[in-house]
Amino acid sequence: MTERRINAGILGTGHYLPPHILTNEELAQRVDTSDEWITSRTGIHARRIAAADVPATALAEPAARMALADAGIEADAIDLIIFATLTPDRVIPAAACELQRRLGAVHAAAFDLSAACSGFVYAAAVACQFIEAGIYRHVLVIGAEELSKVVDWQDRGTCVLFGDGAGAAVFGPVSAGLGALAFDLGADGSQGEALTIPASGSLHPVTEERLRAGENFIHMDGKAVFRFAVTVMGKTVETSLARAGLTKDALDWLVPHQANIRIIEAAAKRLGLPLARVIINIENYGNMSAASIPVALSEAAHAHRFRRGDHIALAGFGAGLTWASCILRWAKED
Repeated sequence: MTERRINAGILGTGHYLPPHILTNEELAQRVDTSDEWITSRTGIHARRIAAADVPATALAEPAARMALADAGIEADAIDLIIFATLTPDRVIPAAACELQRRLGAVHAAAFDLSAACSGFVYAAAVACQFIEAGIYRHVLVIGAEELSKVVDWQDRGTCVLFGDGAGAAVFGPVSAGLGALAFDLGADGSQGEALTIPASGSLHPVTEERLRAGENFIHMDGKAVFRFAVTVMGKTVETSLARAGLTKDALDWLVPHQANIRIIEAAAKRLGLPLARVIINIENYGNMSAASIPVALSEAAHAHRFRRGDHIALAGFGAGLTWASCILRWAKED
């Protein structure tokens, strides 16, 4: 007698955005830019900014509680917390451990995952493997960032792009044929210098000299990242579709990383999806790194845009350089 395979999928989603909105017009008063310049190049109109004394876990907590409520699960039923972020509260302890404390998830193991803007999908892949292997039943996956604290607000090439926020999903067993069907994860470390925070670890510890040089902020080769992303985001979804035994015609929705509207449009075109079937919120929030995909996913889910059985692609790219995608067959009832 063969043992039935456990299917892992999303049981509930949640999101949280800090209340302060920073518009393009306000940014234009700080740096040499304009609403037209930002919007025409990125699609971004505004972004959310966390207060100086509010850490990433404080954004993650309400997103997590929303996801738990949506899933109908108490915090003490969570077996594992995976926190995808490049802006944790501190290097140690892990943000996941602090979130465990905040939630009272006393039975949960907890660790952080660093894959930048691809982080949520990487974390989802890890969560699904634990569930499918029968090791854990309920896994809370978080993508939360406070990029406003690692950008140089005098650098118009980066400060206009990023924002703060948190998204969450509870993964658990779902009915046969539903849930996560396939993943594609990848990296190209040879392009790592295209997107980096130079003074952020053991290679270049933070010193007064490095702080004066602004090496504690994001440094990005925008053209290199754009060239990479405009190809890889559509390509990784094609790979995941093939692994799931599906064609592009079977795809109902794309939930992409929200970095640049032109990258999103290129991926949609490659996949043959009209923009009406692509979840886009970049105009309101900008690039929230690991939080972008789960915030977009949760907003769409709570707006009842998905139906049980829909094929949904999640796709991202980010520092590393990394990329990741998955195909979900939506398991929640509307």
